[in-house]
Amino acid sequence: MGEARGHPGTRFVHVNRPGHAHPLDYLDTAQDVEVFLDAIAGTRAIALDTEGASFHKYLDRIYLLQLSVDTRSAIIDPLPIGTPAKLGALLEDPKVEVVFHDADYDLRLLHQDYGWRVTNIFDTRIAAQLLGLTAFGLAALLERYFGLKLDKKHQRADWSMRPLTADMLDYAAQDTRHLLELRDLLRNELERKGRWAWAAEEFQRLEGTRWEPEDPGSAFLKMKGARDLTRRELARLKELVAWRDGIAKQLDRSTFRVMANEVLFEAARAGATTREQLAAIKGMPRGMLERQHAEILAAIAAGDAVAEADLPRFPKAAKWDKDPDFDAKVAKLKTVRDEAAKRLELDTGVLCARDRLEAVARRVPRTREELAEVKELRRWQAEEMGAEFIKALAEFAPRAAGDKAPAARATTPAAGATTPAAGGDGSPKASAASSAARVTSPSRPPSDSPYKDG
Repeated sequence: MGEARGHPGTRFVHVNRPGHAHPLDYLDTAQDVEVFLDAIAGTRAIALDTEGASFHKYLDRIYLLQLSVDTRSAIIDPLPIGTPAKLGALLEDPKVEVVFHDADYDLRLLHQDYGWRVTNIFDTRIAAQLLGLTAFGLAALLERYFGLKLDKKHQRADWSMRPLTADMLDYAAQDTRHLLELRDLLRNELERKGRWAWAAEEFQRLEGTRWEPEDPGSAFLKMKGARDLTRRELARLKELVAWRDGIAKQLDRSTFRVMANEVLFEAARAGATTREQLAAIKGMPRGMLERQHAEILAAIAAGDAVAEADLPRFPKAAKWDKDPDFDAKVAKLKTVRDEAAKRLELDTGVLCARDRLEAVARRVPRTREELAEVKELRRWQAEEMGAEFIKALAEFAPRAAGDKAPAARATTPAAGATTPAAGGDGSPKASAASSAARVTSPSRPPSDSPYKDG
């Protein structure tokens, strides 16, 4: 690989494939971006990635846009130029295929920052999972198909810093430089295995992916471990989270860098009333203790002051008509799914996650048409397992016409319905965002995923 030359605003030359020079442009002026996008205006496939800074910042945003076409690559710095509108038009053009690796988080940032709704998506991560590959991170795929080993030294880099070094730019460029060729190889394998229709359905469901507004006043209830607290401890936790997130927002710093969730939980349990009691909490940041112990104690006191009748409580789950056979139905469907997974050499969670099995169990379909009414289930899943699902449930009574239909679990793109499990492959993007452990900020990718099992 050639060494990057010059400084931002000049061209960097690298090697993309053996024997082929692949120019990389760093574009930090509107004019340079315009010229580059005009030069690739006729492209019908573009690889795209974004770099955020969720490991460092309170509210994540796009700090770099990396893109590649067949013969050249570019890194766009949006900080000095704002929204590159012409790129948005290209990405929203249904005639242009946009290739990502693990598209979900990128799509959410693109919509959050620019309002773009990307269409005609190919996600190499989903493609790899549908092929049955268990190592589906970008580094693993590049090593498998091209014999390349990616250097991960900038995995948690702060991409908001300026100027960026040539080494950092080279690292960022790796995320798209080989994606188009990887797309070709994965698509060929999908077609050879008869699974291209599966992928196409998943890719289509990615369109429109975005964050939905979340009530910051109730986000603390979704923190891991919150259900282990008493209602009084939840009241303290609510106040502590509001204090911590307020500081993080003021400093523009990831919440875990202000105070880890585990420390907040311990403080909520302890109900400290003195600085000495706060100091005894494991992991309490010394600087926070010295400068803001009074604010922390005030937050705990505010939780203690909440009237008993007003203490937080978890929202009641939707009530279904009691079904004593529900677990047995799910078990029957799980047996079908597990046998199909062995036959297809797929991870069970990739083939059909438990929440979809539960949706089928609630419906008790008798025909293909009734199975198609289960919106959580993909068409390709129904085609692969539908007949056996129906057969497995034949011994159970169907849902009566007057029964309340079970509501579908949220599976819209906004809820992360089509993304693989975040952080499952150690990818920089997923691991950095999940490490932030933010409660209310959209820098945190959704934890729900259809590609998981239970």
